[in-house]
Amino acid sequence: MKKTLFLLYGVVAYVTFLLTFLYAIGFVDNLLVPKSIDGTPQVPLLQAILTNAALLMLFAVQHSGMARPAFKRWWTKYVPEPIERSTYVMFSNVVMACMMIFWQPMGGVVWSIETEWIQVTLIALSLLGFMTVVASTFMLNHFDLFGLRQVWLNFRGKPYTHLSFNTPFLYKYVRHPLYFGFLIAFWSTPLMTITHLLFAVATTGYILVAIRFEENDLIKHFGEKYVQYRRQVAMIIPFLKKPESAVVPAMAKDQVEA
Repeated sequence: MKKTLFLLYGVVAYVTFLLTFLYAIGFVDNLLVPKSIDGTPQVPLLQAILTNAALLMLFAVQHSGMARPAFKRWWTKYVPEPIERSTYVMFSNVVMACMMIFWQPMGGVVWSIETEWIQVTLIALSLLGFMTVVASTFMLNHFDLFGLRQVWLNFRGKPYTHLSFNTPFLYKYVRHPLYFGFLIAFWSTPLMTITHLLFAVATTGYILVAIRFEENDLIKHFGEKYVQYRRQVAMIIPFLKKPESAVVPAMAKDQVEA
């Protein structure tokens, strides 16, 4: 019975993610949703800035904090391991939904493209960015990333096995194609408002910081394989390769040398 409930919980978390992600595409691109990133300001500018900054900070803390191994070790004392990832996904869904519900437009225009074909191109480019995000998850293991593999293995009475290190397709050219897709999606817009600019700048900053934490964890987990990969492949923009420091992060050094 417990295995069945865990499986259903994982499916609900995944379906909720799909719905939230689809709405987020419309939210960012101002397409087909009742409330999007832009709109008529409803509150004073300072209140809007503080509200949006708090929402972005909440998302960053939840999204990165709950993904850290130390948090997972503590978290799984209370949450069964088979649904740990699904619970993370569910928390992410709730935080993302809150951000879109309580987001405050601020008005102001940074740039506005009037030429129709350029408008269409930029919107298509943003959608391509979101498609890159989704495609990147399938290149590794989409169902493991969103917790379905974990609850399915538990349902079948099989132990969970960690994914091996591999670099399929886009991962041969950029270490974080998922983040690359988000950057394309967030910055490609024919109408860049102050509101959208705040969102794009904040999320870009978060991505650059999150990558450092994530790569430290990957070095600790995969050791020298990831160190070499890091030296050879661009971090976030394909073919834009700056030599990475040969120094292994201090927190990962012992693991890499082992």
